[in-house]
Amino acid sequence: MSLLKTDPTAPPKQPKTKTREWADSLIFAIVAATLIRWATFEAYTIPSPSMENSLLVGDYLFVSKLHYGPITPQTPLQVPLTHQTIWGTGLQSYSELIQLPTYRLPGFSEIKRNDVVVFHVPHETQYPADLRTNYIKRCVAVAGDTLEIRNGQVFLNGKPGENVPGLQTDYLMQIDNPNDEVANALRAQGVVDYTMPGGLPQPVGNGDKPGSFIYKISCTKAAADYFRKQPYVKAIEVYQPPVPPLFPDKADFTNSDATSITPRKWNLDNYGPLPIPKKGQTIALTPANAAIYYKIVARYEHNAGITWNNQDGMIYQNGKPLTSYTVKQNYYMMMGDNRHNSEDSRFWGFVPADHVVGKAVLIWLSIDPNADFWHKVRWSRLFNIIH
Repeated sequence: MSLLKTDPTAPPKQPKTKTREWADSLIFAIVAATLIRWATFEAYTIPSPSMENSLLVGDYLFVSKLHYGPITPQTPLQVPLTHQTIWGTGLQSYSELIQLPTYRLPGFSEIKRNDVVVFHVPHETQYPADLRTNYIKRCVAVAGDTLEIRNGQVFLNGKPGENVPGLQTDYLMQIDNPNDEVANALRAQGVVDYTMPGGLPQPVGNGDKPGSFIYKISCTKAAADYFRKQPYVKAIEVYQPPVPPLFPDKADFTNSDATSITPRKWNLDNYGPLPIPKKGQTIALTPANAAIYYKIVARYEHNAGITWNNQDGMIYQNGKPLTSYTVKQNYYMMMGDNRHNSEDSRFWGFVPADHVVGKAVLIWLSIDPNADFWHKVRWSRLFNIIH
């Protein structure tokens, strides 16, 4: 083994200044924190009630990227270039956008049915995938499944799917006398309306029956069954909120006027059957199903020369009808647990595998936005595992 000899005549190396040491430590901490956040865990908060009653507004979560594997950045890198102008007047600096291949590192789990998943919302096409809004929903169907919803019940491949305890539905509840007993019961059953002062839904007069009042509430089936047994409740029934045309009747959500030539007229509680595309699957495209796959072919899998024709309801490539297509990645259906108050896959379709960020695993803090100072923290939710 040889030793590297130093030049005795060379000036001694100057020690780092305190400022330089502090700067180096700061840079190292930033780089380490960025790598940890990219590859392991990231903190999120719940801003909307679309996952109630499983996740509440004000819950703070840890999301694991280790479960499904972290994914390489999808934002094009800006690389500086030096370029000689054609007039020979000197050097000018330019930059070029370079898109690196998208690759997911190995994780220790696959996306499973009923996983609570954070993903980049697919329909914000003006941004690269990893700069889009992050959504959190429950994966109700995985690649290869056929999803159907009948009267609010999810069916997978013809069999009833598992119902998690926190699922909520909208109901109309008729009473004769809004009073403290009703308000206390709503509060005890976890019924919340974040748009109202104090967080409780407010009654409105029932035009069909003068002297009675209607509450529109979002609650679990167990809570609805409880209210049915109360003497002050005259009637309670599921409320089906009006919605615009759903996917795939509206093939491209808000990004274009692409619509299916064979409308299905599904609603939030009666939807499907809808096949979930799987990597390697070859699909025969017809006017009856082309709207289901339009965004996959045109956008998520980056094929060139793709257009949609509303006249015949077909996908075109380079001016010719596309009659078959082989899927390049897996897709998933994501839905909120607050089934009537969630903009999810029923509106804009499938979530591509390369849009998935990670699995929500732990609630580490929960703040009630409607509570007073002394009751802000929901202590019972701290460090709860997410199911």
